[in-house]
Amino acid sequence: MNFEIRAYRPEDFEILWRLDQECFPAGIAYSRTELLTYIGRRNAFTLVGERVQGRLGNPAKPWVGGFIVAEAGRPAGHIITIDVRAEARRSGLGSRLMRAAEKRMRELGCRSVLLETAVDNQAALMFYKRLGFFLVKTIPRYYTTGVDAFVLKKELLSPVPAS
Repeated sequence: MNFEIRAYRPEDFEILWRLDQECFPAGIAYSRTELLTYIGRRNAFTLVGERVQGRLGNPAKPWVGGFIVAEAGRPAGHIITIDVRAEARRSGLGSRLMRAAEKRMRELGCRSVLLETAVDNQAALMFYKRLGFFLVKTIPRYYTTGVDAFVLKKELLSPVPAS
């Protein structure tokens, strides 16, 4: 699958919210208000992974495979969420979204990036480890479900790992 990484547009919101509901269980997935608030934060940016799919005789129709919401801060940026459709996983889209967000954060002066993930989300933990993140601490009962979260960090001034 070949995806174009582009900036968020307001008309994307409903698609992104529905995707967040698909990617995360209740208690971890964001409400519409929460997601809209994070996307609209002053230093936040949202990137969308979109591909155009079309069939013979049908016009090409854009298809959102995933998105990332991040916040540029100093000295550390923050990944608020990264969501990739089940059908687009293992296509490289998640890594491309992360690299694009990290590049933007570097350009905005972030020296590192932080994120939180559920301690029982093994797929996410393996993904972040491959991207060079390391464990900083555990936050007990971070999610409304009572699940703890790991805080992970990556230095942005170090060389970017090859993919």
